[in-house]
Amino acid sequence: MKKITLLVLSSILLLGTVACDNKAKTSSSAPDSTEKTGEVPTDKTILANQKDATSQVRRDQLNADIRAREQRNQLTGGNTTRANSDLANEVRSKLEANIPSSQLTVVAKDGAIVVAGTVQNQDQLNKIDALAKEIKGVKSVKVSVKIASAAPNPKL
Repeated sequence: MKKITLLVLSSILLLGTVACDNKAKTSSSAPDSTEKTGEVPTDKTILANQKDATSQVRRDQLNADIRAREQRNQLTGGNTTRANSDLANEVRSKLEANIPSSQLTVVAKDGAIVVAGTVQNQDQLNKIDALAKEIKGVKSVKVSVKIASAAPNPKL
């Protein structure tokens, strides 16, 4: 009986660890790692990302997520160290709401944020650092993003 209990608990912990290894991304076509800057998006990809990010339902979700995290942080006194995943998700939400046509991946470690991927223009690139620093708990921001105009979609 003890061996079965130990096996079940170990399995649950392993599953939880694997499930929590999720990178915060602004779109499904964003790179899987901050080591890559991403591919040049097609017109079709950009339109799909923009449509999703600019829909009122999605914007409401992003704003509700940000408010909930801020409230949770205030309840703990606001001075506690935040979880890396929570910080990365909040930065990703902020970037997704303000730069809807981007393909960005966000990783956080001890308050240091790394953002990688592609944006459409220099103005969007310039916004990343300031938007990330608006989030409480962000100590530094490294931006490894390239500007990539949309490539024509060969299927259109």
